[in-house]
Amino acid sequence: MSKNYAFSGAKRDLAGKGVARSLRREHKVPAVIYGDNKEPVKISLPSKEANLEYNKGHMFTTLCDLDIEGDKHLVLARDVQLHPVKDSVQHIDFLRVTAKTKIAVKIPVHFINEEESPGLHAKAVLNVVRHDVELLCGATSIPELIDVDLTGKETGDAVKISDAKLPEGTSPVITDRDFTIATLVAPKTAEQIAAEEASEATDTAEMAPEGDAPAEGDAPAEGDAKAEGDAPVDGDAKKEK
Repeated sequence: MSKNYAFSGAKRDLAGKGVARSLRREHKVPAVIYGDNKEPVKISLPSKEANLEYNKGHMFTTLCDLDIEGDKHLVLARDVQLHPVKDSVQHIDFLRVTAKTKIAVKIPVHFINEEESPGLHAKAVLNVVRHDVELLCGATSIPELIDVDLTGKETGDAVKISDAKLPEGTSPVITDRDFTIATLVAPKTAEQIAAEEASEATDTAEMAPEGDAPAEGDAPAEGDAKAEGDAPVDGDAKKEK
């Protein structure tokens, strides 16, 4: 399990959009602590630290030692709301946890023993179906990753959850089937690649817009014909000799 990270924050009495906007102008992030049969606590955290931890990609699987004006809380981030454009952290929900707390957490998958896979030696492609697996585990013993063994896997084989080495005290949330994590797919032949490239070229040509057709009435004349009504007057016509 990863080492805990830490935050220091402050309590806040008010809630609502106006309060949240005011906090963000002060470079703070509104948050809440809930769970463990206790009253929720509204807090604020430094925006810089919150965004740094979120961008490390571990907040949902690593516990946080939260210090709120001297009150210590062991928590796990369960939801983070982001700005729709900037992707900056706008709000965080923290769950209080203890050694007895059981939670479902998505754990990244790590493939091992690739050199022991005949299929990969034959240039098969590892097609990953699930990059993480949801496990039920103790909140204070969340694993960093799941090792999935590729030993003996041939081209066309499926890599199942039964091939994973699950940490002690954990179990998959999905229990009704031996679900697939990845498959070993045969490499494409030169003919397949050429056919795909030809198909893409055809699709591109069909999607290309046709040339701008001239608007009605804008077709070029076959000569500089004079408009109707511009015929030469009698005095300008060439007289017959």
